[in-house]
Amino acid sequence: MKKVAVIMGSDSDLPVVEKAISTLKEYGVPTEVHVYSAHRTPEEAREFSLNARKNGFGVIIAAAGKAAHLAGALAANTTLPVIGIPVKASVLDGMDALLSTVQMPAGIPVATVAIDGAANAALLAIEILSVSDDELAAKLDAARAAAKEKVLAADKKVSASF
Repeated sequence: MKKVAVIMGSDSDLPVVEKAISTLKEYGVPTEVHVYSAHRTPEEAREFSLNARKNGFGVIIAAAGKAAHLAGALAANTTLPVIGIPVKASVLDGMDALLSTVQMPAGIPVATVAIDGAANAALLAIEILSVSDDELAAKLDAARAAAKEKVLAADKKVSASF
């Protein structure tokens, strides 16, 4: 199975990123976690993304706040899918990070999830890997079925109350 890289621009992003890490582990996806900054360690970030495919990665998740150039900087150096997590880290409530992550130029795509949307970033990475991994696809199907049953049980309980 291909690995997923979870890269954060600062260790202050860890409380958000932990949701992605735990979701990936829950599905049994090999995960590697690093702190690389697009601005403070650009050479290390570039080197990582240039070599990610040959090092066994299938998807890169990049979390950053404020200017949030990390996902784009990584995507510029690889053709692997890159998923950006804009992190709420400033007085702009994460809107700065969202716009920095989602507004990529043509030819350098970055999939972007909601502000602090680490769990969905992990699930999207798992869905990407599941295209060629039937076991992961079955785990996703089972999780969706369980979520459906939970909602239907809640519906039944609430409907019976009124």
